[in-house]
Amino acid sequence: MENGEEKFTKCREDAEKYYKMLTTVWCPYLQDSVHFNVEGFEHLLFKSWNKNRTQIEQYTRLRLLRFAPEIISKSHTLQEYDERSILVRQKINSRWERRMKNVQYYIFVAIIKSVRLKIVVKEIEGGNKFFYSLYPSWRIEEQTNGNKKKVFYSGNPEED
Repeated sequence: MENGEEKFTKCREDAEKYYKMLTTVWCPYLQDSVHFNVEGFEHLLFKSWNKNRTQIEQYTRLRLLRFAPEIISKSHTLQEYDERSILVRQKINSRWERRMKNVQYYIFVAIIKSVRLKIVVKEIEGGNKFFYSLYPSWRIEEQTNGNKKKVFYSGNPEED
């Protein structure tokens, strides 16, 4: 039987191998291809640049990754949309710079095996649409009094 660390390592290796095989998926709602680039995979592991997600959060996202292409390719309805101007790290002339750019987030929701998943597709001004994140739309936490409570993610697509 595998212990938790071995299970996580295997899940991460399998997910990374699978992700590298993905290139683009046609999204009927966007009428455009959604690319699977390194930024999307890194966002599954990091909350923001140089800030890791917890191991259980990474494991959950990596385990659900196989559903992303299917959900994107079958999405005919947009559930959420967000647009904002943020500082974006970009490599320009061989060095990393932060520039203010308009960023659009397209969020699709699907229920698969009783789990409600959110898929985030991101578009940075002047670039392609790309897979950015996926996460279960809710989780259940037990309170100190024994009651169960649904806890939703922050609603900020840049961090979720």
